[in-house]
Amino acid sequence: MALYIGIDVGGTTVKGALIDGNGALLAEDSVPTVCGDVAQSVVLIVGNLTARADGAEIAGIGIGCAGMIDSDAGKVVFAGNLDLKDYPLAERVRRETGLPVKITNDANAAALGEAKFGAGKHFKNSILVTLGTGVGGGIVIDGKLYEGYKSAGAEIGHMVIERGGDLCTCGRRGCFEAYSSATALIRRTKWAMEEDAGSQMWTSCTSDTVSGKTAFDFADCDLSAKQVVDWYIERLACGLVNLANIFRPQVIMLGGGVSNQGEKLLTPLKHIFEKQLFGGTAYAPVALKIASLGNRAGVYGAAALLFED
Repeated sequence: MALYIGIDVGGTTVKGALIDGNGALLAEDSVPTVCGDVAQSVVLIVGNLTARADGAEIAGIGIGCAGMIDSDAGKVVFAGNLDLKDYPLAERVRRETGLPVKITNDANAAALGEAKFGAGKHFKNSILVTLGTGVGGGIVIDGKLYEGYKSAGAEIGHMVIERGGDLCTCGRRGCFEAYSSATALIRRTKWAMEEDAGSQMWTSCTSDTVSGKTAFDFADCDLSAKQVVDWYIERLACGLVNLANIFRPQVIMLGGGVSNQGEKLLTPLKHIFEKQLFGGTAYAPVALKIASLGNRAGVYGAAALLFED
C-alpha cells in the first residue's frame, strides 16, 4: 500500500505524519518553522518520515499552511506570521523531493482530515468550525473541499452575525469570530467578573488566569458565569445555524480549545440550534459533534489532499 505524507505548517512548528490510505498514522515528526522559507522545514520533515517508511512507496505530499493559499497554483499568496508573499511552496518542495505536492489552507486541511478520518467520516457533507484564538474551519461537499474562487473562500469566522457589532481583527464589525472565538469568550468572562465583584469567578480568578473554560467551570454555582456561557452559546448557535441553512451539511463538527467543554457546550447548543434550524430537523437533520482528531486533524487532511484526485 502506498503511503502519504501530511504536513501542517504553523507559525512556530511544522508537523508531519506518515499515513496510509486507510488513515493509519505510521510515524510523526516536527521541526521549528523557518519563517520566510518554510520549504526548508517541510523538506526536512519529508526526509525524516521517508527514512521511516521502510522502503514503501511515498505517493505524494500534502501540505496545510496558515495564510491565504492558491491551491491550484501551489502558492502561499500571503501569510503574515510566516513572512511569506507569493511563495511557490508546492514547487519548491516538489523540486527538492521529486514527489507530487498539493497544498491548501491549514483550516481546510483540518476540515478534510475530520471529514475523512475523524468525526465526519460517516458523512459526505460536513463543516468543521474551530473555536480557538479566532474562528476558522472548512467545508467539505460530496467528500471534497469547497475552497471558493481562487481558494479564497470558506472564511467561516468572517460572516457577520451582528451588524455594527464588536470590532473583529479583520476590520469589520459583528463577525462570527468576534463573538464565538475563545478570545471573545475570555473577553466576555473578564467583563462579567469586573461587573460582579462578588461573584465566585472574581474571588477565585485573576485577569491573568482567566481562560476559555473559566465561565464553564463556574456556571453551575455563579450566575455571572452562567450568563457568560448562555451569551456565548446563543451567538455560537447563531453562526452555526447560518452555516447549516446555507450549506445543509449532514454534520457540523466543533474543534479548537472551546470544544473541549464537550457536553457542557454541546447539550445547550443543540437545543438552540435544532430549534432555530430552517425547516426543523425532521427532513434534513444536521448533527453537531465534537471533532475527534485534535491537533492531528491538519496532517490527516493534508495527506488526504492526495486522495481527492
